[in-house]
Amino acid sequence: MQSDPKVDLCFHVLGKTIPVDHGFALHGAMSRILPHFHEDQTVGIKLIRGRYIGDGMLDIFPYSELVLRLPIAGIAQYIQLAGKRLEVLGQNVSVGVPKTRALVPAVALYSHLVTTRNGNMQERFEKEIVKQMGELEIQGRFSVGERKTFQVHGKQVVGYSVLVSELNAEESVKLQEVGLGGRRKMGCGFFEPFQG
Repeated sequence: MQSDPKVDLCFHVLGKTIPVDHGFALHGAMSRILPHFHEDQTVGIKLIRGRYIGDGMLDIFPYSELVLRLPIAGIAQYIQLAGKRLEVLGQNVSVGVPKTRALVPAVALYSHLVTTRNGNMQERFEKEIVKQMGELEIQGRFSVGERKTFQVHGKQVVGYSVLVSELNAEESVKLQEVGLGGRRKMGCGFFEPFQG
């Protein structure tokens, strides 16, 4: 386990709409406000949730959040996001006051989107997930769900939803802290307890 445990820093967000595919643009908007974010390898992001209203857009809920998963020691660097306005693909999102939330062990964890290098073929993707879980010494079972695409630098990147089950408490927290695959700062590989 890592010496500095991670927590979720959850910012309430206000706005009207945001594109469904906003990971890369959100990464850019945050990097403009907090330049150190671009280089920080310890932080992951959960994409903003909302109600799909068509044309690739989400309606932002009153309880929508921007969630950063980071070491406790990193909270001071990111609390500065509070009160800022993020411009995400032409949509303005205001960042409210944050609260922290501890990572809770769960037998099953789900990630909406996981990407790996050369992961556009599901067989290679699954081999890479097996390899990464082995490196993390996570024994759980995984299943790959829906194939998804999103844009990075104008190119389509392929990912999949992933469910990992049969986890013990230590494995569950480790998977939430470390994640699987890449592009963690664009909303990928962010695991949460599965609400099945």
